[in-house]
Formats: sequence, structure tokens, C-alpha cells
Amino acid sequence: MRHAKAEPGVPEQSDFERALAARGRDDAALMGKSLAKLDAVPDGIVSSTAVRAKETAELAARAMKFKGAIRLEGELYGSDGDAWIDALRALPSSLDSVLVVAHSPGIEEAAALLAGGASRNFDVPTSGLLAFAADVSRWKELEPGDAALLWFVRPKLIGAL
Repeated sequence: MRHAKAEPGVPEQSDFERALAARGRDDAALMGKSLAKLDAVPDGIVSSTAVRAKETAELAARAMKFKGAIRLEGELYGSDGDAWIDALRALPSSLDSVLVVAHSPGIEEAAALLAGGASRNFDVPTSGLLAFAADVSRWKELEPGDAALLWFVRPKLIGAL
């Protein structure tokens, strides 16, 4: 999941500290509710430590009634798709499904790596969710090209349903 819509930056504020806009808070909750309705509540959640990503993860988790702890990964901020794959490989095998919340262009690069395609094939808006399935028994076995895209939803599509 790409983080939800953030407030514009202000001169004295770092990009890392940007919080969610009102629309972003609404969209994060909407996408969390959608995951619950799709019976796709993950076993774990991993989030970038940036404020907007962390807020997105927390709001989505609350909306889907996620019971676990959110794992924070500083390496997901400003990183490429390889960092996403590394974060997945570091997960315990006890987790069957995971929601990763971070940033663009890392999400497009990670999607391309997982599916064995090109990042230009993925245009993920804020709060966009992509679901992949990989036939691996442990996360640490995950390799580029091991996953298949199951579905892709965005807030505007959910709102139109």
C-alpha cells in the first residue's frame, strides 16, 4: 500500500515529518475497511517510519480491526523496491500475509520486482493497494519474479462501488 495523501510540505518541515491530509485520513480508513470486507486482513503490517506512512498504517489497521503490532522499518523511507523485498524477506515465517505501507517510487519498483515486470507498468496513487501471492514457504526465500498480482484497488474505485 502506498501511503495516503499527505499535507503539502512547509518550509521549516522535513519531508519525513509530513502528516496526512484530511482526504488521506479518510482514504486510509476506507482502504482498511475494504481489506476487511475483502476478507484480506493481513497477519502483519510493516510500515515506513515516515509520519504519513505510519499514520496510514495505523488508520488502516484500526479500520480493519487489525489486532497485532505494526512493525516499523526505517529502510522503507526513500528507498527503492529492493528495500521492500528485503523487508519482506526479514519477516517471520509465522506470518502468512503482510501489508507493507511505504512510498513511491519504491512501491512501483517492488511491484515490478515481485511480478517480474517493469516499474513503468505500475502507477500506484496514494492509498493504492496491490495484492500479490507468492508460492514460497518462508519469506526469506522470496525472489524477484516469484509473485503474481492478484488485484489492485484505489480509493476512487472503492468509492465508486
